[in-house]
Amino acid sequence: MPMSATSTAGASATRAANSKPLEILTRAGFLGYGLVHLLFAWLALQIAFGKPAADGDQSGALRTLAAQPLGKFLVGAVGIGLLAMAIWQAFEAAVGHQEYRGRERTVERVTSVGRTLFYLYFAWTSYQVVQQASASSSDKQQAMTEQLMSSSGGRFLVGLIGLAVAALGAGLVWYGAVKKFERHLKTGQMSPQTRKLARRLGVAGYVAKGVAYGIAGLLVLTAAINYDPEQARGLDGALHTLREQAFGSILLTLVALGIAAFALYCVVQAKYRKV
Repeated sequence: MPMSATSTAGASATRAANSKPLEILTRAGFLGYGLVHLLFAWLALQIAFGKPAADGDQSGALRTLAAQPLGKFLVGAVGIGLLAMAIWQAFEAAVGHQEYRGRERTVERVTSVGRTLFYLYFAWTSYQVVQQASASSSDKQQAMTEQLMSSSGGRFLVGLIGLAVAALGAGLVWYGAVKKFERHLKTGQMSPQTRKLARRLGVAGYVAKGVAYGIAGLLVLTAAINYDPEQARGLDGALHTLREQAFGSILLTLVALGIAAFALYCVVQAKYRKV
């Protein structure tokens, strides 16, 4: 009987995951996610050339979008799309990735859990921007790091977080470099030219994002080692740190172009991602 109930629940979850409205919202979410990354790339370029800008991360991009005509409406629409993406990935974690077996499927499902949390975070950030929450994500991260460090074992926890973010960055670089992202695309429906374009955009986009997250993670780790919360300012701090290096403006420009490539890759995913 319990097995029957489990099977029924699994079948219901599968039907919900295959919902056409959810698929449409998810594909629209990729377009919104691409728009956010395009603005993120623009902010990174401004930092590269020493111009004042909002936080150089996705939340700064959302606030930049909200300041435009009809901006709050667009941010709200992006938030709905991101929420749909989170729901989709939650279903993938629960009953999806059935084309894989054993350990490979387990890895894909765990990855979907991470994506669910990631998209939920940005959906919540979109809501906060629409509600005019003014504190920047960099300031929030610095304050949270300072609070953690003041608690027992806090520096160790902050260090672990830094290592995890740095590992995420390294993973994104690897994911892009070996073209792992292609397994999630309907490549059979693409023309050779479209597939080549998608491959180039995906490689450039994931590597650029990986570099940015990797530097951010190392900064958080350094903050824990040096007991200096001001060093833990997320992606915005990572981009400013990159600019301060030798040939930093050139390197940051390349990262910005890579993030713009990821934005265009999101457009490709809106049509060809397996949902």
